[in-house]
Amino acid sequence: MPSSAGDAEIRSIEQVIEALDPLDTVARTRVLEYAFKRLGIDGLDVSPGDQQVTREPEASAPSETPSTGPRADIRTLRDEKQPKSANEMAAIVGYYLAEVAPESERKTELGTADIEKYFKQAQHRLPEAPGKTLPNAMAAGYFDSAGRGLYSLNPVGHNLVAHGLPRASSSAPPRKRRSKGKRKATGSAKAKASPKRKAKRKSKS
Repeated sequence: MPSSAGDAEIRSIEQVIEALDPLDTVARTRVLEYAFKRLGIDGLDVSPGDQQVTREPEASAPSETPSTGPRADIRTLRDEKQPKSANEMAAIVGYYLAEVAPESERKTELGTADIEKYFKQAQHRLPEAPGKTLPNAMAAGYFDSAGRGLYSLNPVGHNLVAHGLPRASSSAPPRKRRSKGKRKATGSAKAKASPKRKAKRKSKS
């Protein structure tokens, strides 16, 4: 009889191990806790080693993700936006300094020195009078005066760079205009043909 009881115990142990083996440590602990409570058994203790195992999946999960990707430099921004004028390029410089530049370079007011510096960095052609670039861009509606010869990009300039550039190119071919020479030639040809028509009418009569 004792041997049969021992065999039953061994079989039970094997069945428990077989049932718990596919589960992870957390699930095994839950199953054992439930079984102990159901059977009225006290004394189940989760060892520190088991607790460390339960925290490993969280520690191994990738939790550090960069908030922002690498920032574009002024040349990359210029190539992306493809400005067609010095006014548009000035707006790009204002947008770059306010939104894209590294924190150490950021500012919302710029002057002629910034135009010369960032036009060169972007490898964009400098205007003949750099000092007039920002006033011209303000007249175009892209900047507001900040005083002391400084200017700040306004919402119109911001939207231009953020949403309006690069400008869509028209794919429709230009319409050809008929030259006046051709029209005159056509008119003269009709004039020449009219005497012949008159002669034919006379012959018929």
